[in-house]
Amino acid sequence: MSTLTNESPGSAPASASLDPHSRASHNGTEGTTDPPGPGHRDAAGRRRPTVPLWLAIVATSLPMFLATLDNLVMTTALPVIQRDLDATVEQLAWFLNAYTLAFAGFMLPAATLGDRLGRRRTMLAGIAVFTLASVGAALSTTSEALVVARAAQGLGAAAIMPLSLALLAGAVPERLRPAAIGIWGGVSGLGVAVGPVVGGAIVEGISWQAIFWVNVPVAAIAVGLLLAAVTESRGAAKPLDLVGTFLIGGAVLLATWGIVRGNDDGWTSPGVIASLAGGVALLVGYVPWAARRTHAVLPLRLFRSRSFSAANAAALLFTLGMFGAVFLLSQYLQIVQGYSPLEAGIRTLPWTAAPMVVAPLAGLLAPRVGVRPLLVSGLTLQTVALVWFARVAEAGLDYGAFVTPLALAGIGMGLTFAPAATAVLDGLPHEDFAVASSANSTIREFGVSLGVATLTAVFLGAGGQLTPTGYDGAVGPALLTGAVAVGAAVVAALFLPARRRTPAAG
Repeated sequence: MSTLTNESPGSAPASASLDPHSRASHNGTEGTTDPPGPGHRDAAGRRRPTVPLWLAIVATSLPMFLATLDNLVMTTALPVIQRDLDATVEQLAWFLNAYTLAFAGFMLPAATLGDRLGRRRTMLAGIAVFTLASVGAALSTTSEALVVARAAQGLGAAAIMPLSLALLAGAVPERLRPAAIGIWGGVSGLGVAVGPVVGGAIVEGISWQAIFWVNVPVAAIAVGLLLAAVTESRGAAKPLDLVGTFLIGGAVLLATWGIVRGNDDGWTSPGVIASLAGGVALLVGYVPWAARRTHAVLPLRLFRSRSFSAANAAALLFTLGMFGAVFLLSQYLQIVQGYSPLEAGIRTLPWTAAPMVVAPLAGLLAPRVGVRPLLVSGLTLQTVALVWFARVAEAGLDYGAFVTPLALAGIGMGLTFAPAATAVLDGLPHEDFAVASSANSTIREFGVSLGVATLTAVFLGAGGQLTPTGYDGAVGPALLTGAVAVGAAVVAALFLPARRRTPAAG
Protein backbone atom coordinates (compact mmCIF):
# COMPACT_ATOMS: atom_id res chain seq x y z
CA MET A 1 0.00 0.00 0.00
CA SER A 2 1.00 3.63 -0.08
CA THR A 3 3.72 4.55 2.33
CA LEU A 4 1.56 7.47 3.37
CA THR A 5 -0.99 5.09 4.81
CA ASN A 6 -0.09 1.43 4.62
CA GLU A 7 2.99 -0.52 3.63
CA SER A 8 3.21 -4.03 2.25
CA PRO A 9 5.95 -6.48 3.12
CA GLY A 10 9.13 -5.37 1.52
CA SER A 11 7.66 -2.14 0.22
CA ALA A 12 9.91 0.81 -0.38
CA PRO A 13 9.85 4.45 0.60
CA ALA A 14 7.96 7.12 -1.22
CA SER A 15 10.04 9.85 -2.74
CA ALA A 16 9.19 13.52 -2.49
CA SER A 17 6.65 13.41 -5.28
CA LEU A 18 4.22 11.56 -3.03
CA ASP A 19 3.82 14.56 -0.79
CA PRO A 20 0.75 16.48 -1.98
CA HIS A 21 1.98 19.65 -0.27
CA SER A 22 5.55 19.66 -1.60
CA ARG A 23 6.89 21.36 -4.70
CA ALA A 24 7.29 17.94 -6.25
CA SER A 25 3.51 17.51 -6.41
CA HIS A 26 1.29 18.09 -9.38
CA ASN A 27 1.11 21.83 -8.98
CA GLY A 28 2.68 22.91 -12.22
CA THR A 29 6.03 23.88 -10.76
CA GLU A 30 9.46 22.63 -11.77
CA GLY A 31 10.15 19.07 -10.74
CA THR A 32 6.72 17.73 -11.59
CA THR A 33 5.29 15.38 -14.14
CA ASP A 34 1.72 15.96 -15.26
CA PRO A 35 -0.53 12.92 -15.16
CA PRO A 36 -1.41 11.24 -18.41
CA GLY A 37 -4.21 12.86 -20.34
CA PRO A 38 -4.92 15.48 -22.99
CA GLY A 39 -2.17 18.05 -23.19
CA HIS A 40 0.26 15.97 -21.13
CA ARG A 41 3.79 17.39 -21.22
CA ASP A 42 7.00 15.98 -19.79
CA ALA A 43 9.51 17.77 -17.53
CA ALA A 44 11.12 19.49 -20.56
CA GLY A 45 7.79 20.85 -21.74
CA ARG A 46 7.45 18.45 -24.70
CA ARG A 47 3.98 17.15 -25.47
CA ARG A 48 3.68 13.41 -24.85
CA PRO A 49 0.96 10.98 -25.97
CA THR A 50 -1.50 9.62 -23.47
CA VAL A 51 -0.24 6.47 -21.72
CA PRO A 52 -2.68 3.81 -20.48
CA LEU A 53 -2.80 3.68 -16.71
CA TRP A 54 -2.16 -0.06 -16.60
CA LEU A 55 1.01 0.37 -18.64
CA ALA A 56 2.40 2.99 -16.24
CA ILE A 57 1.67 0.68 -13.29
CA VAL A 58 3.39 -2.28 -14.97
CA ALA A 59 6.36 -0.17 -16.05
CA THR A 60 7.08 1.09 -12.54
CA SER A 61 6.13 -2.09 -10.66
CA LEU A 62 8.10 -4.65 -12.67
CA PRO A 63 11.59 -3.39 -11.68
CA MET A 64 10.46 -3.10 -8.06
CA PHE A 65 9.18 -6.69 -8.20
CA LEU A 66 12.65 -7.84 -9.27
CA ALA A 67 14.30 -5.98 -6.40
CA THR A 68 11.95 -7.38 -3.75
CA LEU A 69 12.06 -10.86 -5.24
CA ASP A 70 15.85 -10.99 -4.97
CA ASN A 71 15.68 -10.10 -1.30
CA LEU A 72 14.45 -13.60 -0.35
CA VAL A 73 14.72 -15.59 -3.59
CA MET A 74 18.01 -17.10 -2.42
CA THR A 75 16.72 -18.47 0.88
CA THR A 76 15.51 -21.81 -0.49
CA ALA A 77 18.56 -22.07 -2.77
CA LEU A 78 21.14 -21.68 0.00
CA PRO A 79 21.63 -25.41 0.74
CA VAL A 80 22.20 -26.09 -2.98
CA ILE A 81 24.63 -23.18 -3.31
CA GLN A 82 26.39 -24.28 -0.15
CA ARG A 83 27.11 -27.68 -1.65
CA ASP A 84 28.09 -26.31 -5.07
CA LEU A 85 30.45 -23.58 -3.82
CA ASP A 86 31.49 -25.37 -0.62
CA ALA A 87 30.34 -22.31 1.30
CA THR A 88 30.47 -21.91 5.07
CA VAL A 89 27.51 -20.83 7.19
CA GLU A 90 29.17 -17.42 7.49
CA GLN A 91 29.36 -17.08 3.71
CA LEU A 92 25.72 -18.08 3.35
CA ALA A 93 24.84 -15.23 5.68
CA TRP A 94 26.86 -12.80 3.56
CA PHE A 95 25.02 -13.89 0.41
CA LEU A 96 21.99 -12.21 1.97
CA ASN A 97 23.70 -9.51 4.02
CA ALA A 98 25.74 -8.15 1.11
CA TYR A 99 22.49 -7.43 -0.73
CA THR A 100 20.56 -5.92 2.19
CA LEU A 101 23.45 -3.79 3.46
CA ALA A 102 24.08 -2.21 0.04
CA PHE A 103 20.36 -1.87 -0.51
CA ALA A 104 19.76 -0.14 2.81
CA GLY A 105 22.91 1.96 2.80
CA PHE A 106 22.29 3.61 -0.56
CA MET A 107 18.50 3.88 -0.67
CA LEU A 108 18.32 7.42 0.73
CA PRO A 109 21.23 8.77 -1.38
CA ALA A 110 19.68 7.20 -4.49
CA ALA A 111 16.41 9.03 -3.87
CA THR A 112 18.35 12.29 -3.54
CA LEU A 113 20.23 11.58 -6.77
CA GLY A 114 16.94 10.91 -8.51
CA ASP A 115 15.59 14.28 -7.43
CA ARG A 116 18.71 16.00 -8.77
CA LEU A 117 19.53 14.04 -11.94
CA GLY A 118 16.11 12.72 -12.92
CA ARG A 119 14.18 9.89 -11.35
CA ARG A 120 13.72 7.82 -14.49
CA ARG A 121 17.35 8.26 -15.51
CA THR A 122 18.57 7.21 -12.07
CA MET A 123 16.21 4.25 -11.95
CA LEU A 124 17.37 3.08 -15.38
CA ALA A 125 20.94 3.26 -14.15
CA GLY A 126 19.93 1.20 -11.12
CA ILE A 127 18.34 -1.45 -13.35
CA ALA A 128 21.53 -1.59 -15.43
CA VAL A 129 23.70 -2.11 -12.34
CA PHE A 130 21.24 -4.69 -10.97
CA THR A 131 21.22 -6.62 -14.26
CA LEU A 132 25.00 -6.65 -14.72
CA ALA A 133 25.39 -7.74 -11.11
CA SER A 134 22.86 -10.54 -11.72
CA VAL A 135 25.04 -11.79 -14.59
CA GLY A 136 28.03 -11.63 -12.28
CA ALA A 137 26.16 -13.63 -9.64
CA ALA A 138 25.15 -16.28 -12.18
CA LEU A 139 28.75 -16.63 -13.36
CA SER A 140 30.21 -16.80 -9.84
CA THR A 141 32.31 -19.88 -9.16
CA THR A 142 33.42 -18.89 -5.65
CA SER A 143 31.60 -17.69 -2.57
CA GLU A 144 33.63 -14.48 -2.54
CA ALA A 145 32.61 -13.62 -6.10
CA LEU A 146 28.95 -14.23 -5.28
CA VAL A 147 29.13 -11.96 -2.23
CA VAL A 148 30.57 -9.13 -4.36
CA ALA A 149 27.91 -9.65 -7.03
CA ARG A 150 25.13 -9.62 -4.43
CA ALA A 151 26.44 -6.34 -3.01
CA ALA A 152 26.35 -4.82 -6.51
CA GLN A 153 22.80 -6.11 -6.93
CA GLY A 154 21.80 -4.34 -3.72
CA LEU A 155 23.38 -1.13 -4.96
CA GLY A 156 21.25 -1.27 -8.10
CA ALA A 157 18.13 -2.17 -6.15
CA ALA A 158 18.66 0.90 -3.95
CA ALA A 159 18.09 3.07 -7.01
CA ILE A 160 15.03 1.09 -8.07
CA MET A 161 12.93 0.87 -4.93
CA PRO A 162 12.54 4.49 -3.78
CA LEU A 163 12.14 5.85 -7.30
CA SER A 164 9.65 3.35 -8.70
CA LEU A 165 6.91 4.60 -6.38
CA ALA A 166 7.77 8.25 -7.03
CA LEU A 167 7.57 7.71 -10.79
CA LEU A 168 4.26 5.86 -10.45
CA ALA A 169 2.78 8.68 -8.37
CA GLY A 170 3.80 11.15 -11.08
CA ALA A 171 2.43 9.01 -13.91
CA VAL A 172 -1.20 8.73 -12.82
CA PRO A 173 -3.92 11.31 -12.12
CA GLU A 174 -4.20 12.28 -8.48
CA ARG A 175 -7.69 10.81 -8.13
CA LEU A 176 -6.39 7.38 -9.23
CA ARG A 177 -3.13 7.53 -7.29
CA PRO A 178 -4.30 5.66 -4.15
CA ALA A 179 -5.55 2.73 -6.23
CA ALA A 180 -2.38 2.66 -8.35
CA ILE A 181 -0.15 2.76 -5.29
CA GLY A 182 -2.25 0.03 -3.69
CA ILE A 183 -1.55 -2.19 -6.70
CA TRP A 184 2.14 -1.26 -6.46
CA GLY A 185 2.16 -2.29 -2.81
CA GLY A 186 0.48 -5.58 -3.66
CA VAL A 187 3.16 -6.33 -6.25
CA SER A 188 5.83 -5.50 -3.68
CA GLY A 189 4.27 -7.89 -1.19
CA LEU A 190 3.98 -10.52 -3.91
CA GLY A 191 7.73 -10.30 -4.52
CA VAL A 192 8.44 -11.07 -0.89
CA ALA A 193 5.79 -13.81 -0.63
CA VAL A 194 6.74 -15.76 -3.74
CA GLY A 195 10.51 -15.24 -3.43
CA PRO A 196 11.20 -18.54 -1.64
CA VAL A 197 8.76 -20.42 -3.90
CA VAL A 198 10.15 -18.98 -7.14
CA GLY A 199 13.70 -19.60 -5.97
CA GLY A 200 12.87 -23.18 -5.05
CA ALA A 201 11.13 -23.86 -8.36
CA ILE A 202 14.01 -22.47 -10.43
CA VAL A 203 16.68 -24.27 -8.44
CA GLU A 204 14.82 -27.55 -8.61
CA GLY A 205 13.89 -27.24 -12.28
CA ILE A 206 17.08 -25.71 -13.67
CA SER A 207 19.93 -24.57 -11.40
CA TRP A 208 20.69 -21.96 -8.75
CA GLN A 209 22.43 -19.82 -11.37
CA ALA A 210 19.12 -19.50 -13.22
CA ILE A 211 17.78 -17.47 -10.28
CA PHE A 212 20.00 -14.65 -11.50
CA TRP A 213 19.86 -15.30 -15.26
CA VAL A 214 16.09 -14.80 -15.25
CA ASN A 215 16.63 -11.19 -14.16
CA VAL A 216 18.25 -10.32 -17.50
CA PRO A 217 15.28 -10.64 -19.89
CA VAL A 218 12.86 -9.28 -17.31
CA ALA A 219 15.10 -6.23 -16.76
CA ALA A 220 15.30 -5.66 -20.54
CA ILE A 221 11.49 -5.62 -20.72
CA ALA A 222 11.36 -3.27 -17.73
CA VAL A 223 13.73 -0.80 -19.39
CA GLY A 224 11.62 -0.74 -22.56
CA LEU A 225 8.43 -0.18 -20.58
CA LEU A 226 9.96 2.65 -18.55
CA LEU A 227 11.16 4.44 -21.66
CA ALA A 228 7.77 4.04 -23.36
CA ALA A 229 5.36 4.67 -20.51
CA VAL A 230 7.01 6.92 -17.93
CA THR A 231 8.23 10.48 -18.36
CA GLU A 232 11.21 12.01 -16.62
CA SER A 233 10.68 13.98 -13.43
CA ARG A 234 12.78 15.70 -10.79
CA GLY A 235 12.29 16.89 -7.25
CA ALA A 236 13.74 19.65 -5.14
CA ALA A 237 17.54 19.52 -5.45
CA LYS A 238 19.14 18.75 -2.09
CA PRO A 239 22.79 18.20 -1.16
CA LEU A 240 23.96 14.60 -1.21
CA ASP A 241 25.12 13.65 2.29
CA LEU A 242 27.95 11.28 1.40
CA VAL A 243 29.66 11.59 4.79
CA GLY A 244 26.45 10.79 6.64
CA THR A 245 25.82 7.83 4.35
CA PHE A 246 29.32 6.53 5.08
CA LEU A 247 28.91 6.97 8.84
CA ILE A 248 25.57 5.14 9.09
CA GLY A 249 26.31 2.47 6.49
CA GLY A 250 29.81 1.90 7.84
CA ALA A 251 28.49 1.53 11.39
CA VAL A 252 26.11 -1.27 10.43
CA LEU A 253 28.67 -2.94 8.14
CA LEU A 254 31.31 -3.04 10.89
CA ALA A 255 28.79 -4.25 13.47
CA THR A 256 27.60 -7.01 11.12
CA TRP A 257 31.17 -8.01 10.32
CA GLY A 258 32.08 -8.21 14.00
CA ILE A 259 29.02 -10.31 14.85
CA VAL A 260 29.62 -12.71 11.96
CA ARG A 261 33.32 -13.17 12.79
CA GLY A 262 32.82 -13.45 16.55
CA ASN A 263 32.59 -17.24 16.74
CA ASP A 264 35.47 -18.02 14.40
CA ASP A 265 37.93 -15.37 15.57
CA GLY A 266 36.82 -15.18 19.20
CA TRP A 267 34.69 -12.45 20.73
CA THR A 268 37.72 -10.96 22.48
CA SER A 269 39.95 -11.03 19.41
CA PRO A 270 41.37 -7.63 18.33
CA GLY A 271 39.62 -7.76 14.94
CA VAL A 272 36.16 -8.43 16.37
CA ILE A 273 36.53 -5.85 19.15
CA ALA A 274 37.80 -3.29 16.63
CA SER A 275 34.86 -3.96 14.29
CA LEU A 276 32.23 -3.64 16.99
CA ALA A 277 33.88 -0.59 18.57
CA GLY A 278 34.31 1.01 15.14
CA GLY A 279 30.62 0.52 14.40
CA VAL A 280 29.65 2.22 17.66
CA ALA A 281 32.13 5.06 17.02
CA LEU A 282 30.77 5.74 13.53
CA LEU A 283 27.20 5.75 14.79
CA VAL A 284 28.06 8.13 17.63
CA GLY A 285 30.02 10.29 15.18
CA TYR A 286 26.95 10.66 12.99
CA VAL A 287 25.06 12.57 15.67
CA PRO A 288 27.21 15.77 15.72
CA TRP A 289 27.61 15.54 11.94
CA ALA A 290 23.84 15.41 11.32
CA ALA A 291 23.09 18.02 13.98
CA ARG A 292 24.93 20.66 11.94
CA ARG A 293 23.22 19.90 8.62
CA THR A 294 19.78 20.70 7.32
CA HIS A 295 19.86 17.95 4.70
CA ALA A 296 21.46 15.10 6.61
CA VAL A 297 20.79 11.67 5.11
CA LEU A 298 18.79 10.82 8.26
CA PRO A 299 17.66 14.11 9.89
CA LEU A 300 17.84 14.03 13.67
CA ARG A 301 14.76 16.25 13.96
CA LEU A 302 12.61 13.25 13.05
CA PHE A 303 13.54 11.56 16.31
CA ARG A 304 11.82 14.33 18.27
CA SER A 305 8.61 12.53 17.35
CA ARG A 306 7.91 9.82 19.92
CA SER A 307 5.93 7.88 17.36
CA PHE A 308 8.75 7.96 14.78
CA SER A 309 11.36 6.87 17.32
CA ALA A 310 9.26 4.09 18.87
CA ALA A 311 8.06 2.77 15.51
CA ASN A 312 11.59 2.58 14.11
CA ALA A 313 12.94 0.91 17.24
CA ALA A 314 10.19 -1.68 16.92
CA ALA A 315 10.89 -2.09 13.19
CA LEU A 316 14.61 -2.67 13.75
CA LEU A 317 14.04 -5.28 16.47
CA PHE A 318 11.19 -6.95 14.59
CA THR A 319 13.17 -7.45 11.38
CA LEU A 320 16.24 -8.52 13.36
CA GLY A 321 14.32 -11.34 15.03
CA MET A 322 11.98 -12.47 12.26
CA PHE A 323 14.20 -12.38 9.19
CA GLY A 324 17.06 -13.98 11.02
CA ALA A 325 14.61 -16.80 11.75
CA VAL A 326 13.56 -16.98 8.08
CA PHE A 327 17.22 -17.52 7.16
CA LEU A 328 17.58 -20.48 9.52
CA LEU A 329 14.18 -22.11 9.04
CA SER A 330 14.32 -22.06 5.23
CA GLN A 331 17.44 -24.23 5.44
CA TYR A 332 16.05 -26.35 8.29
CA LEU A 333 13.15 -27.49 6.09
CA GLN A 334 15.59 -28.86 3.52
CA ILE A 335 18.57 -30.05 5.53
CA VAL A 336 16.73 -31.55 8.50
CA GLN A 337 13.27 -32.37 7.15
CA GLY A 338 14.51 -33.36 3.70
CA TYR A 339 12.26 -31.25 1.51
CA SER A 340 13.37 -30.12 -1.95
CA PRO A 341 13.91 -26.38 -2.55
CA LEU A 342 10.46 -26.03 -4.14
CA GLU A 343 8.74 -28.06 -1.43
CA ALA A 344 10.44 -25.96 1.26
CA GLY A 345 9.40 -22.71 -0.44
CA ILE A 346 5.78 -23.80 -0.68
CA ARG A 347 5.77 -24.76 2.98
CA THR A 348 6.81 -21.25 4.01
CA LEU A 349 3.70 -19.71 2.37
CA PRO A 350 1.57 -19.70 5.56
CA TRP A 351 4.23 -17.30 6.86
CA THR A 352 5.27 -15.27 3.82
CA ALA A 353 1.91 -15.00 2.02
CA ALA A 354 -0.37 -14.24 5.00
CA PRO A 355 0.73 -10.57 5.23
CA MET A 356 -0.68 -9.96 1.74
CA VAL A 357 -4.15 -10.66 3.13
CA VAL A 358 -3.76 -9.32 6.66
CA ALA A 359 -1.76 -6.13 5.96
CA PRO A 360 -4.54 -4.36 3.97
CA LEU A 361 -7.05 -5.23 6.71
CA ALA A 362 -4.70 -3.85 9.35
CA GLY A 363 -4.38 -0.67 7.31
CA LEU A 364 -8.16 -0.26 7.33
CA LEU A 365 -8.37 -0.92 11.08
CA ALA A 366 -5.54 1.44 12.07
CA PRO A 367 -7.58 4.69 11.89
CA ARG A 368 -10.33 3.13 14.00
CA VAL A 369 -8.40 1.41 16.77
CA GLY A 370 -5.01 3.15 16.58
CA VAL A 371 -1.68 1.69 15.52
CA ARG A 372 -0.45 0.70 18.98
CA PRO A 373 -2.94 -2.14 19.64
CA LEU A 374 -2.31 -3.59 16.17
CA LEU A 375 1.47 -3.40 16.48
CA VAL A 376 1.53 -4.84 19.98
CA SER A 377 -0.78 -7.68 18.91
CA GLY A 378 1.20 -8.44 15.76
CA LEU A 379 4.57 -8.42 17.48
CA THR A 380 3.25 -10.53 20.34
CA LEU A 381 1.98 -13.16 17.88
CA GLN A 382 5.39 -13.27 16.24
CA THR A 383 7.17 -13.62 19.57
CA VAL A 384 4.92 -16.57 20.43
CA ALA A 385 5.55 -18.07 16.97
CA LEU A 386 9.34 -17.92 17.38
CA VAL A 387 9.20 -19.60 20.81
CA TRP A 388 6.92 -22.23 19.25
CA PHE A 389 9.35 -22.72 16.36
CA ALA A 390 12.20 -23.27 18.80
CA ARG A 391 10.23 -25.90 20.72
CA VAL A 392 9.07 -27.96 17.72
CA ALA A 393 12.43 -27.70 15.92
CA GLU A 394 14.37 -28.93 18.93
CA ALA A 395 11.83 -31.71 19.44
CA GLY A 396 12.41 -32.91 15.88
CA LEU A 397 8.69 -32.82 15.01
CA ASP A 398 7.48 -33.05 11.41
CA TYR A 399 6.17 -30.18 9.27
CA GLY A 400 2.61 -30.48 10.57
CA ALA A 401 3.76 -29.12 13.92
CA PHE A 402 5.07 -25.99 12.18
CA VAL A 403 1.85 -25.02 10.40
CA THR A 404 0.19 -23.21 13.32
CA PRO A 405 3.24 -21.12 14.33
CA LEU A 406 3.87 -20.35 10.65
CA ALA A 407 0.33 -18.99 10.37
CA LEU A 408 0.73 -17.03 13.62
CA ALA A 409 3.96 -15.50 12.34
CA GLY A 410 2.33 -14.55 9.03
CA ILE A 411 -0.70 -12.96 10.69
CA GLY A 412 1.59 -11.15 13.10
CA MET A 413 3.69 -9.76 10.28
CA GLY A 414 0.54 -8.61 8.49
CA LEU A 415 -0.57 -6.76 11.63
CA THR A 416 2.86 -5.12 11.83
CA PHE A 417 3.71 -3.82 8.36
CA ALA A 418 0.94 -1.28 7.69
CA PRO A 419 0.54 0.10 11.25
CA ALA A 420 4.32 0.49 11.57
CA ALA A 421 4.46 2.50 8.35
CA THR A 422 1.59 4.67 9.58
CA ALA A 423 3.18 5.18 13.01
CA VAL A 424 6.44 6.37 11.44
CA LEU A 425 4.59 9.29 9.82
CA ASP A 426 2.26 10.03 12.72
CA GLY A 427 2.54 13.65 13.81
CA LEU A 428 5.18 14.64 11.23
CA PRO A 429 4.67 17.51 8.77
CA HIS A 430 3.93 16.48 5.19
CA GLU A 431 7.28 17.68 3.91
CA ASP A 432 9.01 15.06 6.08
CA PHE A 433 6.91 12.13 4.86
CA ALA A 434 9.32 11.06 2.11
CA VAL A 435 12.50 11.08 4.19
CA ALA A 436 10.72 9.50 7.19
CA SER A 437 9.35 6.66 5.10
CA SER A 438 12.73 6.17 3.41
CA ALA A 439 14.45 6.12 6.81
CA ASN A 440 12.04 3.45 8.02
CA SER A 441 12.75 1.25 5.00
CA THR A 442 16.50 1.72 5.53
CA ILE A 443 16.29 0.82 9.22
CA ARG A 444 14.27 -2.31 8.45
CA GLU A 445 16.82 -3.51 5.90
CA PHE A 446 19.64 -2.93 8.39
CA GLY A 447 17.61 -5.01 10.85
CA VAL A 448 17.50 -7.87 8.33
CA SER A 449 21.31 -7.87 8.03
CA LEU A 450 21.86 -7.67 11.77
CA GLY A 451 19.28 -10.41 12.33
CA VAL A 452 20.87 -12.86 9.91
CA ALA A 453 24.29 -12.12 11.43
CA THR A 454 23.13 -12.36 15.06
CA LEU A 455 21.02 -15.51 14.82
CA THR A 456 23.70 -17.20 12.71
CA ALA A 457 26.31 -16.31 15.35
CA VAL A 458 24.14 -17.83 18.09
CA PHE A 459 23.52 -20.94 15.96
CA LEU A 460 27.24 -21.45 15.35
CA GLY A 461 28.15 -20.58 18.93
CA ALA A 462 25.84 -23.36 20.12
CA GLY A 463 27.66 -25.84 17.89
CA GLY A 464 25.31 -25.70 14.91
CA GLN A 465 26.26 -27.23 11.56
CA LEU A 466 24.55 -27.57 8.18
CA THR A 467 23.87 -31.29 8.60
CA PRO A 468 20.68 -33.24 9.43
CA THR A 469 21.82 -33.57 13.05
CA GLY A 470 23.75 -30.29 13.22
CA TYR A 471 20.68 -28.26 14.19
CA ASP A 472 20.13 -30.20 17.42
CA GLY A 473 20.70 -27.96 20.43
CA ALA A 474 21.63 -25.01 18.20
CA VAL A 475 18.54 -23.90 16.26
CA GLY A 476 16.51 -23.53 19.48
CA PRO A 477 18.82 -20.94 21.13
CA ALA A 478 19.05 -19.03 17.85
CA LEU A 479 15.27 -18.86 17.41
CA LEU A 480 14.80 -17.90 21.06
CA THR A 481 17.26 -15.05 20.48
CA GLY A 482 14.97 -13.90 17.68
CA ALA A 483 12.02 -14.18 20.07
CA VAL A 484 13.80 -11.95 22.59
CA ALA A 485 14.41 -9.33 19.87
CA VAL A 486 10.76 -9.33 18.77
CA GLY A 487 9.67 -9.28 22.40
CA ALA A 488 11.76 -6.14 22.86
CA ALA A 489 9.94 -4.72 19.83
CA VAL A 490 6.68 -5.24 21.74
CA VAL A 491 8.06 -3.08 24.55
CA ALA A 492 9.11 -0.40 22.04
CA ALA A 493 5.62 -0.43 20.51
CA LEU A 494 4.08 0.25 23.93
CA PHE A 495 5.73 3.69 23.83
CA LEU A 496 3.67 4.70 20.79
CA PRO A 497 0.90 7.25 21.35
CA ALA A 498 -2.34 5.57 22.38
CA ARG A 499 -4.26 6.85 19.38
CA ARG A 500 -3.12 7.80 15.89
CA ARG A 501 -3.03 11.54 15.38
CA THR A 502 -3.73 13.30 12.12
CA PRO A 503 -0.41 14.40 10.59
CA ALA A 504 0.19 18.12 10.75
CA ALA A 505 -0.21 20.11 7.61
CA GLY A 506 2.99 21.12 5.92
